[in-house]
Amino acid sequence: MSHVSELIATDIGAYLQQHAHKSLLRFITCGSVDDGKSTLIGRLLYDAKMLFEDQLAAIEADSRKWGTQGGDIDFALLVDGLAAEREQGITIDVAYRYFSTERRKFIVADTPGHEQYTRNMVTGASTADVAVILIDARKGVLTQTRRHSYLVSLIGIRRVVLAINKMDLVGYSQATFERIVDDYRAFARQIGLEGITAIPLSALKGDNMLQPSHQTPWFRGPTLMGWLETVEVDEGRLQQGPLRLPVQWVNRPDLDFRGFAGRLAGGQVRPGDRVRIQPSGRESTVARIVTAEGDLPLAVAGQSVTLTLADEVDVSRGDVISGADGPAEVADQFEATLVWMADAPMYPGRPYLMKIGARTVNATITEPKYRVNVNTMEHLAAKQLALNEIGEVNLALDRPIAFDPYADNREMGGFILIDRLSHATVGAGMLRFALRRSHNIHLQHVDVDKAARATQKGQRPGVVWFTGLSGAGKSTIANLVEKRLHAMGHHTYLLDGDNVRHGLCKDLGFTEADRVENIRRVAELARLMVDAGLIVITAFISPFRAERAMARGLVADGEFIEVFVDTPLDVAEQRDVKGLYKKARRGELKNFTGIDSPYEAPQMPELRVNTSTGSADEAADVVVARLRELGLIA
Repeated sequence: MSHVSELIATDIGAYLQQHAHKSLLRFITCGSVDDGKSTLIGRLLYDAKMLFEDQLAAIEADSRKWGTQGGDIDFALLVDGLAAEREQGITIDVAYRYFSTERRKFIVADTPGHEQYTRNMVTGASTADVAVILIDARKGVLTQTRRHSYLVSLIGIRRVVLAINKMDLVGYSQATFERIVDDYRAFARQIGLEGITAIPLSALKGDNMLQPSHQTPWFRGPTLMGWLETVEVDEGRLQQGPLRLPVQWVNRPDLDFRGFAGRLAGGQVRPGDRVRIQPSGRESTVARIVTAEGDLPLAVAGQSVTLTLADEVDVSRGDVISGADGPAEVADQFEATLVWMADAPMYPGRPYLMKIGARTVNATITEPKYRVNVNTMEHLAAKQLALNEIGEVNLALDRPIAFDPYADNREMGGFILIDRLSHATVGAGMLRFALRRSHNIHLQHVDVDKAARATQKGQRPGVVWFTGLSGAGKSTIANLVEKRLHAMGHHTYLLDGDNVRHGLCKDLGFTEADRVENIRRVAELARLMVDAGLIVITAFISPFRAERAMARGLVADGEFIEVFVDTPLDVAEQRDVKGLYKKARRGELKNFTGIDSPYEAPQMPELRVNTSTGSADEAADVVVARLRELGLIA
């Protein structure tokens, strides 16, 4: 049910037409616990006549249950997503509420105010045009006020209502209101937050919500609803910017019609405009702007359209069509702000999938620069990010992408990170700028390539990756396999876990972060050796699936053969050739795989061998036979 209009009874068609063309405002409410956020949203919904009769009945029942007569409990029960989360035993990341007035449609993102729900707040703010930041007039600017304000500034929301609530509990004091406003503006200047409109409110009693309150005759500003109905959003700014169309869909080339569909993320486009396809850099001219209602002479930011081009150029999903005179930047290395949203920490070197617009690429966080204490704005040294932490990081991709800095265009600069195995979203970020080395470092063409080197050696290059617990027999079997391949005339090199820690990785320990970096270095080295035409054999515990998947992704399909030496923990521990398990059991060796650090067994290895049921020589013969079956050796 939306705002009641007389047109509903007299001309339903006209009403629907009017409603369809209302502008839409997305906003988020932020604040500390018990500042009245739920009451404020409930009041907006109630006064906008958004309540269904059954909701009202339920609220009245709850009011009687708790011995209250209307007021704060009514509105809070209506909209408090956190209460529902606790009662239902489910996770409600962000609760979205919808309502409308005669002038505008609204979507409000309702997120919990507690510090541990930072990721929820960031999720809700990511699509918001404006923010309503609540302050309890009795308490003033709190740590959580500063925290949410920093996040609002970080997300790029440019217009903020400072809703100083519960003015009825401080006697509608003008001095109290002005003191809080002065304190807040002083803090806001530190984080570059401008465009602030302060309003004294009592959400419970309705003061300055829809109508000016006679309790605050000294206030000459807008009501909250009046401000929400009239505030300008960023669509106009984006429409005046450069053309950006992230391509979401490409029509099949075997049809007579070939178009490139997407939602304009910036600028305007007309038939005849010169455009550039990025990241390839090819140029063409717009032939038509196609929609379901027919061709358009002009399309602007926010519209979903299909463009056809005058030339046969290669355009794929995830490419960006930009104006030729103002193209997006193209790079593969960035400085970015990252909000970590997973229970497992972020580690440098671990591979993730990065989704930006319609494109998904492989990404690695190469270096955390610092994390931000969002309560004090202090920059702290960091080697990783934990749940809800925010930091500045360097990000490396496996291919160049077209982008704009997030501050210029949120759609072109915002991204999420996805776990490669679980496909869960683990982080959300904002691209700040391309690193200079991204433009200065280019792949150098060489005439003697991998194929030429492999032909010279008369073999097919590849990686034979042994993984398993310490003491499983990886090094022993790998050594025997190399001896057999060498005797057959193959060119090989064996990389062993202990040996590389005497040189290449001697600066690394055995924390989870160091293990990730250890395998990253070895995987890159193995890739170079494959490029040299060698058969590379590695023997590493390599306990994490993500790093093994990263190593696999560095070489071509069919060039990575994972051999899982599947020896049970009790058998490996009985062997304990190096005495490591005994040290780990005594607590003298921390982060030891299988004891106090996990081992993630391969799910679909090319080969599985078990040395508890056969000898190492037998296992080596099985491996060589499998390599022959897979075509790595003749």
